[in-house]
Amino acid sequence: MNKKYIAHLILTLYGSSLLACTNFLITRGATEDSSTMILYSADSHLMYGELYFRPPASYSMGDSVDVYDWETGNRLGRIAQAGSTYKVVGNMNEHQLVIAETTFGGRPELRDSTGGIDYGSLIYFTLQRAKTAREAIQEMDRLVSQYGYYSLGESFSIADTREVWILEMIGKGLGNKGAVWVARRIPDGYLSGHANQSRITTFPQHDPEICLYSADVIRFAQERGYYNGDPDSFSFRDAYAPLDFAGARWCEARVWSGFRRMNAEMSVYEDYAMGENLEHTLPLWIKPDKKLGVKDALELLRDYFGGTKMDLTTDVGAGPYQCIVRWRPLTWTVDSVTYFNERSISTQQTAFSFVSQSRNWLPDAMGGLLWFGVDDTYSTVYTPMYCGMNEIPRGYAEGTGGLMEFDPQAAFWIFNQVSNFAYTRYRDMIPFIRHLQDSLETFYIQKVKENDSRFLEYYRNNPQTLSRETTNFSIRMAENTLSEWQGLYRFLFTRFMDGNCKETVPGQRNPKLDQPGYGEAWYRKIVEETGDSYRFKATENH
Repeated sequence: MNKKYIAHLILTLYGSSLLACTNFLITRGATEDSSTMILYSADSHLMYGELYFRPPASYSMGDSVDVYDWETGNRLGRIAQAGSTYKVVGNMNEHQLVIAETTFGGRPELRDSTGGIDYGSLIYFTLQRAKTAREAIQEMDRLVSQYGYYSLGESFSIADTREVWILEMIGKGLGNKGAVWVARRIPDGYLSGHANQSRITTFPQHDPEICLYSADVIRFAQERGYYNGDPDSFSFRDAYAPLDFAGARWCEARVWSGFRRMNAEMSVYEDYAMGENLEHTLPLWIKPDKKLGVKDALELLRDYFGGTKMDLTTDVGAGPYQCIVRWRPLTWTVDSVTYFNERSISTQQTAFSFVSQSRNWLPDAMGGLLWFGVDDTYSTVYTPMYCGMNEIPRGYAEGTGGLMEFDPQAAFWIFNQVSNFAYTRYRDMIPFIRHLQDSLETFYIQKVKENDSRFLEYYRNNPQTLSRETTNFSIRMAENTLSEWQGLYRFLFTRFMDGNCKETVPGQRNPKLDQPGYGEAWYRKIVEETGDSYRFKATENH
């Protein structure tokens, strides 16, 4: 068992948010409306789901700001403050720039524990300081070069209204400030993805229009003995985060499962996704069979390997009600043999997730959209939040509840009440959840389309009113989502309490009661396991 696989086991056993997120990157030419999109699920058992907000601000020469590690909250130090900063809503700023991430880890000796900036702070400081994807890449390089990079290896998704980039970065270890990195622009009409495994292999080294990289990315690998071949054949992934079984089965499998939903030819890479043929490498980007709409993107985040050999509804871990979640840890040992669960895009520990839209034909305040949700992607509702908003809906705002502080008005807790109750009888409850989810999201998509013309009229008459209108709309839709979901919880709890299935009968005091039990397939499993232990034996009367 190699060192990287052991690292995977340790990180999952101890519940770290590392090696836990999923991203997809979609270019303008691959979407129905020519928006760029970033899909992000922030999956961590120790992260609270909320929508971050940083208002724009101005600062004086010499001002500085504290840096806190996004993972632990530990203070890393201080950096110089920018003269002025942009407004940031979640992972999008007021110029429709979006940055998201997944951690791939990579060579552990390259982590610099003295570094001054972690990957989370790098994202949010950059959003406050850059307008475009290229500016973001330059700023991220500047920050880690000046202050040192604290985190493990990271893949970043970066999109503005016109371009979409994937950037992969890893530190240089103690005594070597900065990081080595490569950034590739996704060709228009294509989409990419990453899920906790480095994905950039070889790259063009003489065309800054499509590829940017640190000057020493190859030289440093050679100096450390990670690579000794022809520089033109250098592979970032193979040098800094070599692929293994865990990287394929737990990480690349998620990218593959998303790809195969959008391109039928991707089914041939199932052996790679399952870790059976690591040489059959998944491409960095693909062209979808059809252009994607918002609803397609939302459903992509809900993937659980359905219809594949890794389908989470079909193995014994799904229980009698075909539940798609698996309780952690991901691995367990029986008779000194280690086994594992699948890790799909949709997972119970998601803190928050979103689909972003950056739309260059509209004013920034209304062009930038986050379809934002908290908790399990399969059970959440993605509600539209404009980057022009100046206030976060209370239920989604920072400070409304906490991971160990239940607040009945917090979106995180409202959605967790529904999803965690549904896990107990998933097959029976999930249709009700999906029905209301689809109804709300379809309604919101239509409302946003209507807003495009209505908000433009406000903008033409008085541009200053646009922030007010986008704020009011986002708050109203958020309040509607939470009200509907609170009602859904009351309905589900009343109907399915104590394992029963009850239904109101008009004109009758008591409801119709159904007790369907576990279902024939699961009863057969019980008989196979226990034989005649529970066989009913009738008593003869004499």
